[in-house]
Amino acid sequence: MEKFILGAMLGMAGGALMVANNCKLRNLVKKNQDDLMAKAEQYIDRKLEESGSQN
Repeated sequence: MEKFILGAMLGMAGGALMVANNCKLRNLVKKNQDDLMAKAEQYIDRKLEESGSQN
């Protein structure tokens, strides 16, 4: 388990360095984060509407 955690930490650090040093990759990550947040907001809104109509 310790090796897994260490590997995950090293992978995250390496990925962060790659993103910080590459503008195209940084923009791709930002776009994907924005898309994910939009989908999450749509899902939450839909669930709130469904729960509101059931009451």
